[in-house]
Amino acid sequence: MRILLVEDDVEVARFVKKGLQEAGHTVEQAGNGRDGLFLAASEAFDLLVLDRMLPGGVDGVRIVETLRQQDNRTPVLFLSALSGVDERVRGLKAGGDDYLVKPFAFAELLARCEALGRRPSSEAPVTRLKVADLELDLLSRTVTRAGRKIDVQPREFRLLEHLMRHAGQVVTRTMLLEKVWDYHFDPQTNVIDVHVSRLRQKLDRGFDKPLIHTVRNAGYMIRAEG
Repeated sequence: MRILLVEDDVEVARFVKKGLQEAGHTVEQAGNGRDGLFLAASEAFDLLVLDRMLPGGVDGVRIVETLRQQDNRTPVLFLSALSGVDERVRGLKAGGDDYLVKPFAFAELLARCEALGRRPSSEAPVTRLKVADLELDLLSRTVTRAGRKIDVQPREFRLLEHLMRHAGQVVTRTMLLEKVWDYHFDPQTNVIDVHVSRLRQKLDRGFDKPLIHTVRNAGYMIRAEG
């Protein structure tokens, strides 16, 4: 499963992320409510694991309420030190699917996550991304533009996927370092610029309209002209 973990406690987040990855799951992580809501609303996940109390002005309940208002039905497992019945009921009424009180055994967390993942979904999973005449197939891992196949390397595919999931939005270099290279620090290299340049050449060669645009002093954006 592709899981979003929103947890501000660094040690808890590291422990949970490591365990879920060792169990074969892909884990994206956010450390505050605002970043968690942005990721949950803009990317496709099979499961959200949310702490109830979060910094950033947006707590776990607010994240779930907002997602449900947007008709996002992704299963949600709350993690919380708030163990009272009223607190659990509030989380479930907001749209949560399960509630696990801290401290918890990881084996139970994993079992609950996998149980939620087995529930039938009312939404078809996203398997194809499209911007103008550019298409990315997540199942076959292929890229085409105007029906013409474009050969890309695995890292280029991940870079393109992240840009396309945020089509029309500025994607910063920091975001790309974290999501594509899994760097949580600036390596002080031009690795992103080099890969974007190579990808741009492959996508735009032979076409009149460029799709990848540089946003000065900000990052990159993929969008159709006009």
